[in-house]
Amino acid sequence: MTSATSFTPGDRDPNREPLTVRRIGFGAMRLTGTPMSDDRDVASVDRFRSIAVLRRAVELGVNHIDTAAFYISPMRSANELINSALGPYPDDLLIATKVGPGVDPDGKRYTARPDQLRLQVEENLRQLGRDHLDLVYLRRMRQDSIAEDFGALAELREAGLIRHLGVSNARLTHLVEAQRIAPVVAVENRFSLESRLDEDVLHACAEQNIAFVPYFAIAGEGREAGFGARETVREVDEAVAQIAKRHEATPAQVRLAWTLHQGPNVLAIPGTSSLAHLEENVAAGELELSGEDLTQLNSHYSAEQVTEAGGASAPEVSDTRK
Repeated sequence: MTSATSFTPGDRDPNREPLTVRRIGFGAMRLTGTPMSDDRDVASVDRFRSIAVLRRAVELGVNHIDTAAFYISPMRSANELINSALGPYPDDLLIATKVGPGVDPDGKRYTARPDQLRLQVEENLRQLGRDHLDLVYLRRMRQDSIAEDFGALAELREAGLIRHLGVSNARLTHLVEAQRIAPVVAVENRFSLESRLDEDVLHACAEQNIAFVPYFAIAGEGREAGFGARETVREVDEAVAQIAKRHEATPAQVRLAWTLHQGPNVLAIPGTSSLAHLEENVAAGELELSGEDLTQLNSHYSAEQVTEAGGASAPEVSDTRK
């Protein structure tokens, strides 16, 4: 059973409660009705259905929700939906959010300066209805150095607004840079069968008991367009399809199971606005891939086939995914 056990990232600070989460969480971006529809979800998302999905996720044992204040559409925000659906929050629920990217009152996207990060943290606090944030990722937006930005978040951690810190879209040098300033409990990077150029970060996280949280784990090459769109760009993945058939599973479940097999510190945050796909995603934690399955997948997506989109040249204008 790949996700029956939970994971507790390391934090050297004895004064902070450790974060213990189930290894399959939930990504909230698709709940906002953003125009990124695919074969699994539709662009126009009903508010009541989104709330039902969030509540069902918690019923299924999910206690790790990934969100951001910039997960918004003209209709609604992910944070507001989470607050409406789950407040007052269960004691064991971890809500992780991201800062760095932002949307101004005119709807224009921007990258926050270090002195603007407190305002973004306070915005998340207000929208979620909380007096502190469990986990805040600094989403890197093309910066060569994240020291000044991460230092600003470390100050907010010391002030009690944030309990734990992480980095997103970060290379190994950025992780090392952040760790010199404050403990890092999680790294959220693009990582999938097709995009594995951050394996050095994955290995560093495993060695240091840091959670590694992939995005685009299901979407693969579909990226922002989603799972279904990936398969309109290329043929249905033969290896994934064969393994899914052997296990009477879906291709999405095989991709999630492969993700969890990358290490006990690897978490999954698939997003959906569908109750059926939510249950399918959570059930992927029960899917045990054999050594033969893993060999077939890893050889099918050999080093020559893995894309370079996970590298430093990847677009970083926003964090739209799963």
